[in-house]
Amino acid sequence: MAPGRSYTRAMIWRRWRERAGSALDPGRPEPFRDLLEEAPMMALLLDRENRIIAANQAARDFFAIDPRRLPASALEVTREGRLFEALRAGGHDQEVRLAHRRLAMRIRLAPGPRAGDSLMFLTDVTALRRLELVRQEFVANLSHELKTPVTSLRLAAESLLGDPPQDARRRFATRTVKEADHLAAIIDNLRQLAEIEGGGLVLRPSRFTLADLVTETAERMQLERPLTLSLAAGVTVVADRSKLAQALGNLMDNAAKFSPPGSSVDISSEPAGAEVLIRVRDRGLGISPEHWDRVFERFYKVDPARTRETPGSGLGLAITKHLVLAQGGRVWTEAAGDGGQVFGIALPAGPISEPITCA
Repeated sequence: MAPGRSYTRAMIWRRWRERAGSALDPGRPEPFRDLLEEAPMMALLLDRENRIIAANQAARDFFAIDPRRLPASALEVTREGRLFEALRAGGHDQEVRLAHRRLAMRIRLAPGPRAGDSLMFLTDVTALRRLELVRQEFVANLSHELKTPVTSLRLAAESLLGDPPQDARRRFATRTVKEADHLAAIIDNLRQLAEIEGGGLVLRPSRFTLADLVTETAERMQLERPLTLSLAAGVTVVADRSKLAQALGNLMDNAAKFSPPGSSVDISSEPAGAEVLIRVRDRGLGISPEHWDRVFERFYKVDPARTRETPGSGLGLAITKHLVLAQGGRVWTEAAGDGGQVFGIALPAGPISEPITCA
């Protein structure tokens, strides 16, 4: 163990003994009372037989420990065999995944105040591991999204270098412009996401009629799909009009991409208690429920083979989520009753103050 850690541990116990003073019973150490009780991490004190002698507040709450049952076997108290295995394996730092709670825990073992005792510190790193996984998936997906247009651009450029006939030259030039536009859209959406997540999004709320916004957005999108509108009259919202239009447009574009040719996209709006709801429904194959919580992630693909056939940056739903959350709303998806998928936006029915900066 590093000298700095040994010194820190010795200092902790010395201060505990000084604070405990004459009331200290050497045969019954209680460091949690003075030092570890309010610690933000879980701490367990174990004897040489790996029985838990004491647990701080965080550990008692997490494992539902009744202090009156202590000392008791670590396996009996925590009901987590992997913690017991970590104790037997020893070592300073370990990471285990709890079986019953499905959480990743970082474990640090240190000598206790008496010979043979040990301290186990536990930190929940589930969110950290989840973030690492999301980052890895993002890098992999971004590389995939960029590889396709870059490869297409290179092939088109090589074909043009060969001095093809006029009709082929026009076809290759059109493909070059299309793929360049695709790359530009990815870059622009990445920039916007970075701005939103970095706290640079400024909202400029105003009051407007929701039906007017839906109609205007549908006309602007020109989806080449029949639209079925069912909009409650007279419903107004207080929101950033342009950003709500962008979020709604992303949902409309997504519905059009995954609907069969000639099928309609259904758009509805209605008040619902303290919220105003907007639903966009496609006529596609739908999405299995296990994907519903992740479809708003950047570049997340429900069916990679299927999404390769549809154009887009893969960031529209992620941007929609952030734009709606920034305005105090929420997004969700669910299966339509008679086929297809519904994507929804819910906004607070009450007004929001202005101006608002999204942190």
